[in-house]
Amino acid sequence: MARIVLLNKPFGVLSQFRSDGHHPGLAELVDIPGVYPAGRLDHDSEGLLLLTDDGRWQQRIADPRHKLPKTYWVQVENIPDDSALARLRHGVVLKDGPTRPAEARRMAAPDLWPRDPPIRFRRHIPTSWLEIRLREGRNRQVRRMTAAVGHPTLRLVRYAVGDWTLDGLAPGQWRCLEVPPLARGGRKRRAGGSRPGQRGRRHGPRRS
Repeated sequence: MARIVLLNKPFGVLSQFRSDGHHPGLAELVDIPGVYPAGRLDHDSEGLLLLTDDGRWQQRIADPRHKLPKTYWVQVENIPDDSALARLRHGVVLKDGPTRPAEARRMAAPDLWPRDPPIRFRRHIPTSWLEIRLREGRNRQVRRMTAAVGHPTLRLVRYAVGDWTLDGLAPGQWRCLEVPPLARGGRKRRAGGSRPGQRGRRHGPRRS
């Protein structure tokens, strides 16, 4: 069986095990040997980061060619109108070319942990939340897309990768799942049965 670790990466933590001298790495949160990140989140983004000990699963999760959707909850400046949402849905032209169409909708403010440090508050500028689902992974793509339609990102939380979500995980907490290994070509190998996911050690404060 392969292992996949679901980690709720806190703000300010790198998506690598080593610190860069300015930001802590994953080694301070995850103590499972032999796993490595499948994809990344910027240090100023939060939420679901997957790690695995299986190279084929790593490629399946991280490579945009597999079109595994990634869902983000994004707090932006002001309230995007239907025109701004339509631009996100049809694709936004960035410096490195047009993006693929995305799923984008307004959403109520999610029930999240407080960010440390908090976002910059401006009394006369309202904020709102979007749910954006992508099937590609450019550098700082969500932030660049919202800025391109006139709504800079203030806070970015990745909620889901495929069917995996951060439900039940406070910042810094993780759980470990056992999944069938992938055969060549990315398909799961058949097995006589699979064990339920193993709950990993919890790190960080629990949500009340």
